[in-house]
Amino acid sequence: NVDIEDLSSGINAEYGGKMDLQTIAMCASSALFGAVLTYLVTSRAKSGAINPSIEKEKEKVCTNVDIEDLTGKAVYCRCWKSAKFPYCDGAHNLHNKMTGDNVGPLIVNKKSE
Repeated sequence: NVDIEDLSSGINAEYGGKMDLQTIAMCASSALFGAVLTYLVTSRAKSGAINPSIEKEKEKVCTNVDIEDLTGKAVYCRCWKSAKFPYCDGAHNLHNKMTGDNVGPLIVNKKSE
């Protein structure tokens, strides 16, 4: 068993008496937060899945669109985060801010005749 007072005394001696129990607790909680965040990021990356929730019961998600049916412009999701999937609702903006990614929508324009 480690006595926190002994640990604090040893750390204080090593750092010139500048660390107290509150500082130790803050450092420990920061380290724990970093470890949890790292685990969450790496565990998701290890799975390789990019689709978080769309039609998960299917073996493969396929969306068919007839170009002739377009009435001008259609904006499709490529980040798999849209609540309006397969259409883009701008969810990639938050995804990009949180991850540093640069994903955006697929925009299809129908040429006017």
